[in-house]
Amino acid sequence: MSDTNEFLTVEENIVRMLKTVYDPEIPVNIYDLGLIYKIDLNDDGHLVIEMTLTAPNCPAVDFIVEDVRMKTASVEGVKSVDVEIVFDPPWDKDMMSEEAQLELGFL
Repeated sequence: MSDTNEFLTVEENIVRMLKTVYDPEIPVNIYDLGLIYKIDLNDDGHLVIEMTLTAPNCPAVDFIVEDVRMKTASVEGVKSVDVEIVFDPPWDKDMMSEEAQLELGFL
């Protein structure tokens, strides 16, 4: 992916797909919740997503990770996906977008 515009389009499509992934218990997508810490797409099409959860013992972790993996792998230009769950820094509600905070009644 030597073309910068092509790379940005792929990243925009990755973000668009992440905005379709929801924690089953929260009516806001994981991107707007601030759960995505890093999106790293290599030139060879390998995607690494670093994300966290709202709580370390989230019962939906497997569902969410698999949804992230499947949806981002469907983006043209992405050849493989690794999803890494991290808890540093710990997530808190200030990481949410303003829209998400409004939706959940935090503002």
